[in-house]
Amino acid sequence: MAITMTQAAADRVRAFLNNRGKGIGLRLGVRTSGCSGMAYVLEFADELQEGDQVFEYDDVKVIVDGKSLLYLEGTELDFVKEGLNEGFQFNNPNVSSECGCGESFNV
Repeated sequence: MAITMTQAAADRVRAFLNNRGKGIGLRLGVRTSGCSGMAYVLEFADELQEGDQVFEYDDVKVIVDGKSLLYLEGTELDFVKEGLNEGFQFNNPNVSSECGCGESFNV
């Protein structure tokens, strides 16, 4: 399995990278946080690190470290607009529960 993204997410990441003027892709990871145990982390990636896995969609790279990949395998990254709100959405098949505010998850 892999990390995938929708066209909307790829377009948004590409726009962010173009506006930033540098970067090889988007780093997706997880960290211990929140009331459910884990939270997603999104950062710009300027270089690859040892153990990174690279997934590409429409010339946009998503970079995931090996430790985070255990929790993210099969995840689809989407970018959604709902009314005045917009942001990245994670469709992660490994999630068993989420907190009420949607900031953290458990596997």
